[in-house]
Amino acid sequence: MPRLQHGFPGERAIVLPQYLLKVYANGTLGKMLHVTDIGYYPKATHHQRSRTAKQAKQYILLYCIDGQGMVEINQATYRMQSGDIVVLPKNTAHNYASSKQNAWTIYWVHFDGTLAETFAIDMHQPIHIETDQNSRIQDRIQLFEEMISVLTNGYSLDNVEYCSTTFLHFLGSIKYIGTYRAGGRTKADDDMPIERAIHYMKENLQRPLSLHEISNFSGQSPSHFSMLFKKQTGFAPMHFFNYLRIQAACHHLDFSAHSIKQIAMMTGFEDPLYFSRCFKKIMDCSPSEYRKRTKG
Repeated sequence: MPRLQHGFPGERAIVLPQYLLKVYANGTLGKMLHVTDIGYYPKATHHQRSRTAKQAKQYILLYCIDGQGMVEINQATYRMQSGDIVVLPKNTAHNYASSKQNAWTIYWVHFDGTLAETFAIDMHQPIHIETDQNSRIQDRIQLFEEMISVLTNGYSLDNVEYCSTTFLHFLGSIKYIGTYRAGGRTKADDDMPIERAIHYMKENLQRPLSLHEISNFSGQSPSHFSMLFKKQTGFAPMHFFNYLRIQAACHHLDFSAHSIKQIAMMTGFEDPLYFSRCFKKIMDCSPSEYRKRTKG
């Protein structure tokens, strides 16, 4: 079974065994790109790493989806915040750490191969991924979730190769971000504030949002936006956002083996008890009861 490390509530981390990497990294696909370690750390208050050039044996990608942190490399310090991605080159000393006041939530992966440098060029400084009408942030996060899920199921050659090809897709979504976003473009009108707001909610299910933040994205004042939103949808904006988060939680309960605590973190609920209360209020049962229900 995969080796899972523990240290932060709700975390997931997988380290591929060395015997497998020695074989796979010399194969046709593995030579070009292979993942060695991958994980997800939610609200990782005390997360910090420091490596010398000799210890930095792979490229390291950090994708911050909430909170803040910092990265030090080449005698420069960079602030990381929600939406930032950075790739630290191998054979280069570095430090990175979560903010103690506003801990980051990150997906991370260690990788190598002949294609790795191509995707690492100019990414040693954080790149910010803005939310817009075609940002496809949740699609990108789903690619990470697929990699972790597949490797959790074991180290068959198919699983490891699928992880590599999925990660290549993820890297392509950053390097060719305009093309990636165009591939998911819809006919939605960017000037329609409620549609923009709902899109923004869906793109940020993994973190708490405020009414001010949502209304600001829609281009409306909070009071006017709330009136428009309820008139068009029948729901107050924050109630609607909670329904979307619980809907996402139901999907994870139905189709994953994640713990309830992990699912709470993945859907932006920092307190599992508050998550369970919200879930029961909307679904009329607890998350564990929902998971046991026969569906279909």
